[in-house]
Amino acid sequence: MDNMYRIGEFAKRVGRSTSTVRRWEREGRITVRRTASGQRYFTDSDVRRVLHPGFDDSSRRVVVYCRVSSRGQMDALASQVQAMEEFCRGRGLAVDEWVREVGGGMDLKRKQFLALMDAIERGELATVVVAHQDRLARFGFEYLEHVADKHGCEIVVANQESLSPPEEMVQDLLAIVHTFSSRLSGLRRYTKALKHDLTSGGAR
Repeated sequence: MDNMYRIGEFAKRVGRSTSTVRRWEREGRITVRRTASGQRYFTDSDVRRVLHPGFDDSSRRVVVYCRVSSRGQMDALASQVQAMEEFCRGRGLAVDEWVREVGGGMDLKRKQFLALMDAIERGELATVVVAHQDRLARFGFEYLEHVADKHGCEIVVANQESLSPPEEMVQDLLAIVHTFSSRLSGLRRYTKALKHDLTSGGAR
């Protein structure tokens, strides 16, 4: 469902001044809606039409995104897809595209994930369906949801815990520990070298 914006909010979202928006209205370049009390308002659809001229709202797609962490989980990926097919059928969602990806939940540079987010930001997607929040990302789901909402896309979470393998959580946590451990190790080496340079400088 589209959000409603007053003229000032709408102008900020499209990067224009309120006077420019009023001029567009006078020139008939934009459609202006009014509430029962006569107040002017705009919607997410109006924002997309300004930011993406010629864009047809009716062409926005429904995408299901399925992910597992490793190649060894391909059976789990197939089960995830099957479960999502049943979920979408039950919700009466007509799916335009199925995205399958193998990659860790901590990796935000996944090729298919980035393509999905780019499509959301271009206003091309109406709905993204996932089995569980961590299928998109292990952390930061609320921010991704905020970005999607800002561009008129709804993220539907089936919330099927069984499709979020616990061993993936362990793998991701180990990845975090490894990352910080490496950074600490590098910091210790840097500190040791710095102390050596300072000592050598003092000796001179």
